[in-house]
Amino acid sequence: MDFLPEEIENYVLQHIEKEPEILRELNHETWEKVLIPRMLSGHLQGRVLSMLSHMIQPKTILEIGTYTGYSAICLAEGLQIGGELHTIDINEELESMVTKYIEKANLKNIVFNHIGNAMDIIPTLNKTYDIVFIDADKTNYCNYYDLVFNQVKIGGYIIADNVLWSGKVVENKEKLDADTLALMAYSEKVNTDNRVQSVLFPIRDGLMVVRKKR
Repeated sequence: MDFLPEEIENYVLQHIEKEPEILRELNHETWEKVLIPRMLSGHLQGRVLSMLSHMIQPKTILEIGTYTGYSAICLAEGLQIGGELHTIDINEELESMVTKYIEKANLKNIVFNHIGNAMDIIPTLNKTYDIVFIDADKTNYCNYYDLVFNQVKIGGYIIADNVLWSGKVVENKEKLDADTLALMAYSEKVNTDNRVQSVLFPIRDGLMVVRKKR
């Protein structure tokens, strides 16, 4: 499914900040060498994540789901001086590629790449976060939310990707797969959580942005 009509997408991309060269290179290599390159955040969403990070000015970021490192680099652009980003992915085959681009972006002392099961790794980090970005296995979105919630600072943000799931969330419920049902459950969970303010942005495949009130 195309997220936007091609003409509209081209117009949008012509009227936003240019994709930084290091990210353009990473984008190209991901599409050339990695399975399911559509998982990459890409130019538009990457600039949105960068903008949000600059607006929030985080000290500490947690990313659940690194893939090839594109979104981590975008989010790191808004970190305060002395800030850090921890990113977790279960796919060790992409570790060398992620490390290469983190070093190319001069972020090796700022972005820390963890390989393994996020549910196991997150409790060991012992951090509090200004931003948590969830972009991993969809069936665990609610579990990730519950796991990180107490580690998010008051006024901090939890951002979840793919909450529109190529439009499947509005299809016939009798035909929905486990991932779609999990994403629908996640959106319902945060929308009814009175501890947070939430808004679903129809950017690319859907970004659910949650601000922790208490």
